[in-house]
Amino acid sequence: MDTASFQFVFFGLAVAILSNLKRSPRWRSTILMLASLAFLGLTAHRPAAMLPLIGFLALGYACLVLLERGWQRATAWSVVAVVLVYVWLKKYTFLPYASFLHMPYFTLGLSYIFFRVLHLLIEAGEAGENRRVGLGAYLLYTLNFTTFISGPIQRYDEFVRDQFAAQPIRLGPRTIGLQLERIVRGFFKANVLAMVLDAARIDSLAEMSQPIPASLKLFAAFRLAVLYPLFLYANFSGYIDIVIGLARLMRLRLPENFDRPFSTSCVLDFWNKWHMTLSNWLKTYVYNPLLLALMRRISSPAIEPLLGVFCFFVTFFLIGVWHGRTSEFIFFGLLTGGGMSINKLWQLGMTRALGRKRYRELGKNSIYTGLGRGLNYAWFAFTLFWFWGDWKQIDFIFSTLSVIEWVEIWLAVWLASAAILGIWEWLRGALLSLTAGGEPVLTSRYLRVVYASTLCLVAVVITVLLSQPAPDIVYKAF
Repeated sequence: MDTASFQFVFFGLAVAILSNLKRSPRWRSTILMLASLAFLGLTAHRPAAMLPLIGFLALGYACLVLLERGWQRATAWSVVAVVLVYVWLKKYTFLPYASFLHMPYFTLGLSYIFFRVLHLLIEAGEAGENRRVGLGAYLLYTLNFTTFISGPIQRYDEFVRDQFAAQPIRLGPRTIGLQLERIVRGFFKANVLAMVLDAARIDSLAEMSQPIPASLKLFAAFRLAVLYPLFLYANFSGYIDIVIGLARLMRLRLPENFDRPFSTSCVLDFWNKWHMTLSNWLKTYVYNPLLLALMRRISSPAIEPLLGVFCFFVTFFLIGVWHGRTSEFIFFGLLTGGGMSINKLWQLGMTRALGRKRYRELGKNSIYTGLGRGLNYAWFAFTLFWFWGDWKQIDFIFSTLSVIEWVEIWLAVWLASAAILGIWEWLRGALLSLTAGGEPVLTSRYLRVVYASTLCLVAVVITVLLSQPAPDIVYKAF
C-alpha cells in the first residue's frame, strides 16, 4: 500500500468509521491493532521479512519490563543496546559489511519505532516513574499505522490520554469537516504539488548536463536549488496532514509537525517549526540533558553561553546522522549543526553589541526579518544537496559551474526567496484581515468548502489522467 495514495486514504477512512461504531476503549484499541497489523501485512508482503522488526520490538519491550521492575541502573545499557541494534539493522556504513544480515528484511517505520521505544525506556528509567506499559499498549503505541511510516513522533502519555480514555474526545460535524478538508489538502500537496515540483527539479538537473547557453545553465542551477525545499515540504507536510486528519477522525490527536517553517527568519526558529516532533524529541532527550550535565561541570559564566552553542551543534548533527547511514548524511548533519551554532553565536554577539532591547527592536525591522528569512531558505536549500544527492551527483552539480557563478546563484536564491516570501507573508496577512459579517472571509465555512472541493477535484483529475504514482514520501526512507 503506497503512502498518501487513494488506497491509504480509503483504508484510513474505513478504519475511522469502524473505530467510531463503539466508544469503548477496548473496541477502539482492537480496531487500531487490527488495522495496524493489516497495514503492516499489506506493506511488507512477506511475513518472514518482518522478523528483524519483531526482534527489535521484543528487545525494546524486554528492556522496558526490566526498568519497570526496578532495574533503573540498567537504563543506560538498555538505551545503548537499542541504539546499537537500530544502527546495525539500518546498516550504517561505518559498521563492517560482513556483520549485517544479508537477507532482505523490512525496515520501514523502524526509525520512528526507534524514537518511541527510546522515549519509553528513558521515561521508565527516571526516578519515581511508576507507569506500567502492558504489551498490548506497547504494540498499539509503536505500531500505530497513522504514525508508523513517517511520524509524527507522539509521546506515550499523549497517545494514552486519547486512545484509552473512557470518554473519547468529541467528534462533531464541524470537526469531521475540518479533518476531511485537511486530508484533501494533504493529498493535493503530496500527490499533485509535490509531483509538479519534483518534475521541475528533475528537468533542472537534466538541463545542467546539456550543452546549453551559460545563462540557461545558471537558471537551471537556480531552479535546482530553489525547488527541492518546496518539494520536500509539500511531500512531507502533505502526508502529515493526511495522517493527522485520519487519526483525529479516530478520536486520536497527533502532534503538529509543521508550523509555517518558511515564515521564520533564522535557522534556530526554522527547526522549531519544521519536523517539530523530531526537533522537540532531540531537545528533550539530547540537548537539555547534555546542557545540564555540562553546566554542572563547568561553572564559568563566560563559557556558559558557549555550552548552549555546543549542545545545539551536537543535537542537530544527530538530526543529520539519523536521516541516513552514509557519509552524505554525516556531512548534512555537520552543516545543520554548524548552521545552528553560527546562528546562536550571531545572536549572542548581537545581544552583546547592541543590548537585549535594541536587538529585539532590530528583530522587528521588516528588512532585517526579510533578509533573515531569505538567508534561512538559502542555507536550508544548500544543505539539502547532501540530503537528496550522493557525492558523485553533488560533485557533478558543483563542477558544472564556476565558483563565482555559484556565488551569484546563492546570492540570487537569498534575495529572491527574501522577496517572494516577504510578499507571501504580506499577502497572507492582507487576505486574513478581510472580514464579512465579523468573520474572516478566508476562513469562512463556505469558502473552505469551495476550496477543499476544488483541491479534491484537481487532485483526482490529475492523478487519474496521469495514471502514474506521485513521488514517494521522502521521509518514508528514514
